[in-house]
Amino acid sequence: MAKTQFCYDYPRPCVTVDVVVLTKERRPRVLLIQRKRPPFAGAWALPGGFIDMDETLEESARRELVEETGIQVGKLAAIGVFGDPGRDPRGRTISVVYLARVNVNQVKPSAADDAKAAAWFPLERPPKLAFDHRAILTRARAYLRTLPKH
Repeated sequence: MAKTQFCYDYPRPCVTVDVVVLTKERRPRVLLIQRKRPPFAGAWALPGGFIDMDETLEESARRELVEETGIQVGKLAAIGVFGDPGRDPRGRTISVVYLARVNVNQVKPSAADDAKAAAWFPLERPPKLAFDHRAILTRARAYLRTLPKH
């Protein structure tokens, strides 16, 4: 794809993706990464990051998940878009959020790229989170309630 230069008279937000990975357990756990770099260095967060210009949003989500946790997932469900001003101290950022369900025994997360650690936490009691990721987990819990019970 050829690079095209665009100039606009107004500011442009950045676009990111975040992935909520939940275990398929009666009491689901969520996969979080510990951030290696600012902002929020050392804090726990959802895996995610900035999109690349030549990939779809879902491709970005899958790439970021592999880069930060080493895991690949099957189905991704888009569960929301988060874009309140101030959600990211680096500037205006809009994030498309995906959710994946996994069997905990079939994935082995390991931190890489800009993640210092990767670990499972109870969905109902996560640690203090970076950005607006607590609000994202609230949305994920609401999404889970809409799924058929098995």
